[in-house]
Amino acid sequence: MRGARKRLCSALVVAYGLFSLYAAYTVFLRPRRPAAPRSPHRDRRGPRDHVALGNEEWNPWEGDEKNELVASQQRYEANLKMIRNARSHLEQTNLKVQIWCKAAIGLYLWQHIFGGQLEPADVTAQWREGNQKAGKTYFSFITGPSVVPGYFSVEAENVVLVLNGREKAKVAYATQWLHYAQTLIQTHKIQHVAVVLLGNEQCNNEWIQPYLKRNGGFVNLLFVTYDYALVNEEDVFQWPLGVATYRNFPVVEPSWSMLRDPRPYLCNFLGTVYKNSSRETLMEILKQDGLDKLCWIAAREQWQPQETNDSLKSYQDALLQSDLTLCPVGINTECYRIYEACSYGSLPVIEDVMTPGNCGNSSMYHSAPLQLLKAMGAPFIFIKNWKELPAVLEKEKKKSLQEKIQRRKKLIEWYQNFKAWMRQKLINTLENSFLPSDKG
Repeated sequence: MRGARKRLCSALVVAYGLFSLYAAYTVFLRPRRPAAPRSPHRDRRGPRDHVALGNEEWNPWEGDEKNELVASQQRYEANLKMIRNARSHLEQTNLKVQIWCKAAIGLYLWQHIFGGQLEPADVTAQWREGNQKAGKTYFSFITGPSVVPGYFSVEAENVVLVLNGREKAKVAYATQWLHYAQTLIQTHKIQHVAVVLLGNEQCNNEWIQPYLKRNGGFVNLLFVTYDYALVNEEDVFQWPLGVATYRNFPVVEPSWSMLRDPRPYLCNFLGTVYKNSSRETLMEILKQDGLDKLCWIAAREQWQPQETNDSLKSYQDALLQSDLTLCPVGINTECYRIYEACSYGSLPVIEDVMTPGNCGNSSMYHSAPLQLLKAMGAPFIFIKNWKELPAVLEKEKKKSLQEKIQRRKKLIEWYQNFKAWMRQKLINTLENSFLPSDKG
């Protein structure tokens, strides 16, 4: 009996060993059949009824994983696009230009033409600055009494120097800045210099000529006000006088009322009446037939360089409430009043005559005075003699409000386009001159 049990145990051990060997062979050594191909269409019964085919098993998180994969791919592509755009932005900013403003005309350039902001906003601040990107160029702008040669950071290899050359004392100060810029050129601190110059009203600008590169100097480009005869559109360009920023004339945004409200005055003239000038003739003609009662007239005998808050408001009100702004010649035909009238949609009536001096036609223009404005198609009224004014005012009386509204729109739109055109012209000229040429 005991022997039978021993034989039975031995048989069971052998059977177990054989079964273990077969199981091991099945799991580890037996060749597997290829899995059946998966149907391209998911079983409509949903993932819970999906049966395993071959080695593939149902994954209850499969949908979430795919959604996350798609979202991750989208994030990656968005980040890649952002990086490419940033790289493209950096690559396109090929030029850095620092504008040193030492004349009020620079504020017209920055705030009115470029639409730039300045910090701090306080006009009496010792130091003011701003910056903006335009085209391929990054511009920075500095101004104020604290901006003096050698006492500020030169942050670009390309400089636009805004100077006043209207009279001898201003020329002497401007020359100091030019010598400072020349030293920076010689020491390789900067590479290029352009000058925006408030020129002399009689175009006596000979002092700037030796500094031009074509005359052996270092100034690549000159932008100068008034009808300077040496304007050639190559390295000397005419620049608009603009508004009187030194009197704090503001940037004016057109409004509904400015365009559409009736204006109580046919015309305005607020200014100095010089002895033996055409302005005396203008005042006499206005007094005839009571025309001065139809216009806002405030004449004075002496020029006042500074505005008070009251006088500035009065002047702005006159522009806003008059359909026409009378612009008699002074020392030069071009005056701030022309641009200030445009700001308020008051059509300039301009005495279209040349003033004494060296201003006149250039090699590029033959329509002086005001050749820049005429070349841009300024929609002004040009007269040769103030005796023509009564007929102009008589015609003005007959215009309907709708006709005047359309004219205001046209004038303001022209002025905005003019400033945009001058901005782009300056940018293009700087880039064409300062950026290295791609041509071999």
